[in-house]
This record gives sequence, structure tokens and C-alpha cells, in this order.
Amino acid sequence: MSKGRYGYLFSNMALFTVSNFVSKLLVFLLVPFYTSVLSEAEYGVADVMQTTLLLTVPLLSINIGEAALRFALSGEDRKSILKTGLKYVTRAVSLVFALGVAVIGVGNAGVFALINERLHTQAPLATYIAVFIVLFAADSVYEFMLLYCQGCDRTKIMITGSISCTALVIASNLCLLLIFRLGLYGYLAAQIISFFGAALIMFILVKGADALRSAEENEELERTMCDYGRNMQLYAASSWANNAIDRYFILIMLGSAANGLYGVAYKIPAILTTFQRIFAQAFQMSAVKEYQGADRAEFFSGLFKKYNALMVVLCAWLIYFLKLIAAFLFRKGFFEAWVLVPPLLVSVIFGALEGYLGSICLAFKDGKSMGRATGTGALVNIVLNFVLISWLGALGAAVATLISYFVMFVLAYVYASSHVRLSVGFGMNILCYALLLIESACVMGGLPGWQIWNAVIALILTGIYLRELMPVAKRLVERINGKRMIRNDAE
Repeated sequence: MSKGRYGYLFSNMALFTVSNFVSKLLVFLLVPFYTSVLSEAEYGVADVMQTTLLLTVPLLSINIGEAALRFALSGEDRKSILKTGLKYVTRAVSLVFALGVAVIGVGNAGVFALINERLHTQAPLATYIAVFIVLFAADSVYEFMLLYCQGCDRTKIMITGSISCTALVIASNLCLLLIFRLGLYGYLAAQIISFFGAALIMFILVKGADALRSAEENEELERTMCDYGRNMQLYAASSWANNAIDRYFILIMLGSAANGLYGVAYKIPAILTTFQRIFAQAFQMSAVKEYQGADRAEFFSGLFKKYNALMVVLCAWLIYFLKLIAAFLFRKGFFEAWVLVPPLLVSVIFGALEGYLGSICLAFKDGKSMGRATGTGALVNIVLNFVLISWLGALGAAVATLISYFVMFVLAYVYASSHVRLSVGFGMNILCYALLLIESACVMGGLPGWQIWNAVIALILTGIYLRELMPVAKRLVERINGKRMIRNDAE
């Protein structure tokens, strides 16, 4: 197997590790600060806004960022890609502005009062809509520039943008929440400042102004990008439903305070998501480059096994240390959110593997299959949310998320296998997933001696997957030592 393939993947993983780990770690450390200065209801409102962005940005911009990533990696005219992408981002922002003005203009006072009651806030809903419009504009530009830089293989600029965004959000939050004490508005304003600032930095570093001036009209490329983006809309919308629909069910059925608890519960799975994102970003680039290779089945199967092993082992140890992490992160009434975390952690594994398989399909420009997989998962999620939240409260939403992601994972495996024959050892993996569920039940149910039982389970899972993890660790050490030798020789 070509070392160059793994070299490219590991090189990008190293770069994305710097970006994601530093950024997520710093934001992660702010969670105790947020849970100290914001109420559960305020955090719930902010969470709903951020969750809504996950749907509206890709949907209204017809996934133009993903199209920019895919076609820039394929070596298409990158200047025209930038021009086309910003054109559709601007259209999306204009549409949101028009819709927001229309809602404010024709909105019913009674409906607004009902929404405010569910949000547990007295702030005018029109104010929230205005803030959301600006937040949408900032996030749209930022997300597009990230994907464009990634597609152009300008990962260092992408990392600079990501770290700049983190630095700006930390500085803005400390200033607006700690000094000026603006509460929810300060939290949202910090997001806007960081998104716009980081997007501007990336635009300057890629010499975007020069690229736009010299870019020629390329109607064929624009049409192809739009077709690709539209074909991914079901996939994007369904992915959002699986990620976010539970927040709306909780908001409507239980109120914004419960949604705040649920939103903060996601902060611990975000640790696992950070590792997932590092791999996913690097693999997405490798998948486009390697999907036509003669030994692609061996390449993709081998990476699947290693990826699955890493996610399972990390999940097992996070569940074991769950209460300790929650005690550090969650302040005041937020601590009770820990019980929601285990099923969300396990769902991250299936979401990560579904995303891995989805990257294979998207490398073959097969967005429709992934749309069907995620669409089915979304329907399962919606039905289960309605049933399980009525029965189990917010925990029902977490369980619904877990089940829907497992359904998506199974369907994604079927669709990806139509392009590449994968060999991943399902029997042993199913056993390991079952052990994770047992570990989750032990800590959630307060089983006597659960610390011992969960330590045993985590050690067993580590032992099972040690064979897959050791080559990865060895290669990473070799790359680190190799770079040190080069640096020493240069000195």
C-alpha cells in the first residue's frame, strides 16, 4: 500500500489536530464560565439559534461550501469557485434578511407572546430575529471560507482562520460577558465578531480580492457546483434533523431551561467529536484523491477499522470519567445534565462512522444515497423524539439520537459498499458497541461498584482494539521523530 496515501492523510491530520485541538480545548475550558454567567433559559435560547444555523446555512446556500471543497480538490478553476461561492452566500444572506423582515412585519403578537413564554424571556422576539440575521451572515461567510481553503489545500490558512475564530470568541466573551455583563446578547455578539473576523483573515490570506477581480465567468462550473450542492440538500437537511431536531422537541415539550441542560450536555460528547472532526477533515481530502485507486477497498477498510477503534476506546474512557468531567464543567443547576451524556457519546461513534462512509459516497459524487440514509435516520429520530421525550423527558431525546444514528450508520454501510467492497469485522464491533451500552447503563443507573465494572469494560475494549491502534501510534511517533531529525539537521 502506498505510503504516500497515508503520509498525505497523517500530514493533514497533524495540521487539523493543531487547529481543532487547540480551538476546542480553549472553548471547552470556557464552559464553566458560560454555565456561571448564563441561566439555563439563556443558554437554551443561544443553543436554538446555533442549532438553526446548522440547517439554514447549508440549505439556503445550496451547500455551496461543500461544492467548493469538492471541486477545488478536483483542480477546477479556484478563482471562479470563490466568486461563485460568495455569490450564493450573498444570496442566502439576502433571503434570510427578507424573511426576517417579513416575519417581524406580519408577525402575530399573540404568537410572539407564546414563543417568549416557551423561551422564558421577556426580550422582544424581533430583537432575536435581527441578531439571528447578522449571526447567519457571519457564520455563512466563515463556513464557506473554511471549506474553500480546505478544498484549495490551503490547510495552514484554514487553521489560521479556525484559531483566529477561537481567539476572537474568547476575547469577545470575556469582554462582553465579564466586563460589560451583556449576558445572552454578549454571548451572541462574541460569535458574530469571531466569525466575521476569522472569515476576513482567511479572505485576505488567500488574496480573495485579487482572485475576485481576475475571476472569469464560468457558467458550466457554476451549474455543476449548484447541481452538486442541490443533490446534497436532502443529506444536509437530514443530517441537521439528526443533530438538532431533538433541541426543538425539548424546547416545545419541556421548555428552554431543559433545552439549556440538553445543550450543555453536548459539551462532553464534543470532546469525542473533536477527534472525529480531525479525522473526517483529513479523510475527506484523501477520499477524493484515492477513490479511484486499484487497492481502494483495502485502503478504506483498513482506515475504517482504525477509526472505529479510536472512537470506541475514547468513548469508553470518557464514559468512565464522565462524572469527574461534569463536576469540572457544569456549574449551578447544569450538573444534572451529566445523565444525558452517555447515549450522546455513543451516538457520536455511529455519526462518525456514518460520516466516514458518507465521504466515500461523496467522493463518487453520490450524494443521493447518503441523502436516503440520513433521511431515514431523520424520520426515525422525529418519531422517537415524540414518543420517548413524553416518556423519559430529555433523556428520551438522547436515546432517540443514538438509535437514529445507528440506523444511519447501517444504511450508509450498505450504500458505501455499492462503491467499495468493505471488510470491517462487524461481529466483534457489535459486541464492543454492546459493552459501551452496558457501561453507560452502569453509570446512569448508579450500579453499586460501577467504577470497577466500567474500568474493566474500558480496559477490555482497549485490549480488543490495541492491534488496530498500535500501528497508528507508531506512525505518528515516527512522523514526529522524523520532523525532529529534520529540524536538528537544519540547526
